[in-house]
Amino acid sequence: MKRAVALVCAVLSVLVLSSTEAAAGPYSDELAKCLVRSTTTSEKNALIKWVFAAAALHPEVKGIASVTEAQREELSKATGKLFERLVSESCKTETQDAVKYEGPSVFQSAFTVLGQVASIGLFTDPSVSGYMGDFLKYIDKSKVQSAFLSK
Repeated sequence: MKRAVALVCAVLSVLVLSSTEAAAGPYSDELAKCLVRSTTTSEKNALIKWVFAAAALHPEVKGIASVTEAQREELSKATGKLFERLVSESCKTETQDAVKYEGPSVFQSAFTVLGQVASIGLFTDPSVSGYMGDFLKYIDKSKVQSAFLSK
């Protein structure tokens, strides 16, 4: 069981960022539903901050993001406590069933769903979604339209 927990903790960091679909079974689906249902809006926001702090370490974006080590530590602590509560209290039965019947890889699909649900709040914020469309000002629309014309 220690190995499963270590595996989960190691992959949790990348799972939330993953946009690939993981194969999910009925038990991981139930775990994912429980994770989403058992996580408050505030906790989802904290999870997004943690993901952002992790992404800000990448050399390509490090220069445009400012996250202190103290902030990273607090975010890691909060994420650890959230994970602990979810799998050992709020979703304990779902976690046990999912691991028993589908193996420790269930965490990939279940926590990916939680990460995606948490991300919805980030990307639907009017400031964020507005900026995401700003690049359209800088494209040549005729060139893009020509890509859709048949040969």
